Amino acid sequence: MLEPEVRRATAAAAATASSLGLAADDAIVLQNSNKLILRLLPCDVLARVAPAAAQVAGLEVDLARRLTERSAPLAALDPRVEPRAYEYDGFVLTLWTHYEPAAAEVTPAAYAGALHRLHIGMRGLDVPVPHFTHRVQQAQRLVADLDRTPELTAADRDLLARTLEDATRTILAAARPDQPLHGEPHPGNVLATSKGPLFIDFETCCRGPVEFDLAHAPEDVARHYPGADEKVLRQCRLLVLAMITTWRWDRDDQLPDGRRLGAEWLTRLRTELR
Repeated sequence: MLEPEVRRATAAAAATASSLGLAADDAIVLQNSNKLILRLLPCDVLARVAPAAAQVAGLEVDLARRLTERSAPLAALDPRVEPRAYEYDGFVLTLWTHYEPAAAEVTPAAYAGALHRLHIGMRGLDVPVPHFTHRVQQAQRLVADLDRTPELTAADRDLLARTLEDATRTILAAARPDQPLHGEPHPGNVLATSKGPLFIDFETCCRGPVEFDLAHAPEDVARHYPGADEKVLRQCRLLVLAMITTWRWDRDDQLPDGRRLGAEWLTRLRTELR
């Protein structure tokens, strides 16, 4: 979000928290991208704020409630207020428990164990989420749109298009079981807490094989995850790398230093495909 929108979103979060009896005299910005993550003080609640036109907050709240009932490892909604999405001044926000970080980092074994428990908790959930191929199609349309990705060279555009198509075809041909997935369980969406690793940010929840989720985690994590198919996992890693590289070349991408990362990941993708 740009600075004027950040101010409005922060005011919306503070006003909503105050209306619910939570003191919100100060706000610390923890993350700013397509949504704003705020720590509101002194009530110490985590507010996730997004423009109303581009939010899936209701789905996230529903998932959080149902997964908490299944003892899955995810950050909890704030128990002091009604668990739902709130609207204010064109924004939709949700209120979550704030966790102080643990002293030790999450080990690969703990990461894998938490992700496996999350998948068990999500298995069998009837939730209206897209298949992972829907996100692939979004990336393919972006690659093909010269107006949206004007800085991509023809060679790089072809590399991304071929990787997206070939990896998806190979993954689907393997016919691994589909189930609801986190969608992006990368380290940025894992909290190291005294309760162990907890997952956050389910806005990209989708259906697919568990290897698609594993592909977002550090490589050491997969060694501790039971039953993963190595060949499918390799294709998922190539697919995820091609997707996140594509996002970085979007002219509207707001990730800090995104273009540099896009160039770095193109080089990595070429190396992986040799």
